[in-house]
Amino acid sequence: MRFEKWQALGNDYLVVERDAIGLPLSAERVRLLCDVHHGVGSDGVLELSPTDEPGFVARLRIFNPDGSEAELSGNGAREAVLYLRRAGWTDQRQFSILTAAGEIRPTIHDERTATLDIGRARLRSDDFPSGGDDGQGELEADGRSWRFQHAQVGNPQCAILVRDEAALTALDLPKLGPAIERHALFPHRTNVSFSAELAPDRIRTRIFERGVGETSASGTGACGAAVAHVLRGGDSPVTVVLDGGELVVDVEEDLHIALTGWAEPVFRAEASDELVAALRALPDPS
Repeated sequence: MRFEKWQALGNDYLVVERDAIGLPLSAERVRLLCDVHHGVGSDGVLELSPTDEPGFVARLRIFNPDGSEAELSGNGAREAVLYLRRAGWTDQRQFSILTAAGEIRPTIHDERTATLDIGRARLRSDDFPSGGDDGQGELEADGRSWRFQHAQVGNPQCAILVRDEAALTALDLPKLGPAIERHALFPHRTNVSFSAELAPDRIRTRIFERGVGETSASGTGACGAAVAHVLRGGDSPVTVVLDGGELVVDVEEDLHIALTGWAEPVFRAEASDELVAALRALPDPS
């Protein structure tokens, strides 16, 4: 079983080709692969496979480290498309891949940089069914009231503005994040971003990802935060400063999003016979 490990702003994924790993991925297998002690250790798994859908280079499935499947990951998708180009699946600089969130169309700039056409953000969705057309809401968590902006950017985002960088730094995300991720307002759980404005076109953001926890970076989290910033009157493109580095999000007037950033391989490897045996001993997907 061969794989590569990639990272983007410290957000790392194992990249596997479905036809080369020899067994279907289940939640239990993903959890073992992502385990830092018993597996390889990562923030998730990216599974690439051929697709019969015309016009698509590959199908991408994205798994969180808890074994759940995500609709989209901006950093993960960027790692996947750069892998596809390096691995010879395509020699084009622009192409399409199919995800659970639909079509993602990247533009490759160089070996480590790409822009993803994410599509249009939606402010009203089944992920926040009680919300209005503007996607704004308020919730109680950790003894406080928080106003938020909901945005569906391929996955659900709950974007919260805080007073300043000091307030952002002071947040206890490991305690606060789960309460918002699993709040009753969000039947499918939600990703959460907290941001402080640095300039009309620049925000500092911390991310709590659904099924992951606090993470150094999230592409879709940056998109959700940028959409909320632009809706508040901020300028676009928005530079989103994350713990792992910076991403640039272009939000058009119709809320069409383009995400630009880098990703790079860390290593390629082959799983040991012992790890493969442990994976085979786990149940297949139901």
